[in-house]
Amino acid sequence: MDLKLAWKRHYACVPGQLEKMKQVEGVASVFNANIDAVLKVRPDMLVQWMRDLEADEWQVLNKGSRSISQPVDVLRGFVECFSKGIAQEWMVTEESAFQWMRDHLGYDRLQMGGQGGIIANVMAVAGVRQVYVHCASLPGQQAGLFLGHAGLLSTDRSGRLHPASQIDRAGDLPLIHWILEFDKGAELSVGGLSLICPKSNRFIATFDPLNFVLHMDEHFDLAMRQGSVPLQAILLSGYQMLSEPLAGKRPGSGLERIHASWKRVQAWKEAHPGVVVHFEFASTQDQKIRRELAFTLAKEADSVGCNEQELIGILEVLGEGAALRDCQSLDSVGLFKGLLKVFDRLALKRVQLHMFGLYLTLIRSSAAPGGTAFDPESNRAGMVFAATLAATKAGTGGLERPEDLLWAHGREVSDTSIRELTALSRHLEESLGVKGLDETGLALCPGFAVVAVPTILIDQPVTLVGMGDTISSLSLLGAR
Repeated sequence: MDLKLAWKRHYACVPGQLEKMKQVEGVASVFNANIDAVLKVRPDMLVQWMRDLEADEWQVLNKGSRSISQPVDVLRGFVECFSKGIAQEWMVTEESAFQWMRDHLGYDRLQMGGQGGIIANVMAVAGVRQVYVHCASLPGQQAGLFLGHAGLLSTDRSGRLHPASQIDRAGDLPLIHWILEFDKGAELSVGGLSLICPKSNRFIATFDPLNFVLHMDEHFDLAMRQGSVPLQAILLSGYQMLSEPLAGKRPGSGLERIHASWKRVQAWKEAHPGVVVHFEFASTQDQKIRRELAFTLAKEADSVGCNEQELIGILEVLGEGAALRDCQSLDSVGLFKGLLKVFDRLALKRVQLHMFGLYLTLIRSSAAPGGTAFDPESNRAGMVFAATLAATKAGTGGLERPEDLLWAHGREVSDTSIRELTALSRHLEESLGVKGLDETGLALCPGFAVVAVPTILIDQPVTLVGMGDTISSLSLLGAR
């Protein structure tokens, strides 16, 4: 069977799924929004920064802590991601390191940052009627990065819900993150060692005092407790910046922030029966925080999203060494084994992995009714919709104008995607006796369903920032 042709038919539903997004009455996107300073880094720029800092090759090649306490740690984190073609986010723990970044790195452009902010803009442009975005800080510079949609709302200083792009909470601290992007095939020479980047990706260096402590806006909390506010989904993110303990605080302070936030979300759920809660498990360096997130938010949420590296991080804190080793290959079969282990250990209702070339969702057959969020065929439709808009974002640099959203519609899925899907289909047939995943993207296994979608890959992406957040949110809300 011609699998590319088969998947072209599955992707034919995408314009209809976009139209259906207008049926979504309300979504809350919380907790983190910030300003991203995006810079495309050429190898010669990295070499020049090394000279400026008088740094030697050992300082940028060693495998120390994944945090930034001095300027050379920025270069070390970048080189690690560049050499592997992976994405990571490291926290800047010293203000002096942030000041060096501000004075020496520069940026190509400013754009919306933070999973909460990115998702809010995506939901609004895709047609969701009301999008409520939480902002720890909302000065004019931040507000200007929100799309000017009347239904994209946040809270002003008096506590009123108002179009986010029109709010200026003057005096709020601007929260700026550096996104250092790199291109596949770029070659970097460090100390006589030649490193060739295997995949376009980015390294994120974050200095964000408010989101470091998961600061919450009390006005927003009160607004979400009102049953009159239409709310069908709550999209949670931003926890990856927590530490245990919080800097300068007593033991337990970081864990307390997780539990305090979940109590608020539970209050929102009580005010909106049937609301679906999705938790995006971003790259979390603090293992105590990561473990608590796995056993608290992931376990309690209706849906969880992660990428390959985040999946490996979850398996690490679960103590699943064999599954973790399976995932190190980063292929569909190894990652499926790891995802299934997390799915079972945490008794998840729904979990989605967005890996290179393939989106993979596991849905528990006994999941409580949640509209189409737990229906396999609806999820396939949502996932091809997300794959199309993600390719549009990669190819054009953003998702800001409704008329451009279907830029990638009609493009073929990639050869890499088909290979990964075929390998996974073969594994399911051999291990569980379930056939046809490669042709339909659906496999009904004992106690759970597998939904797998091959994706459209853009060879030279303009940007990859916020890609996972875009995929997860559009897959879930587009499943209808």
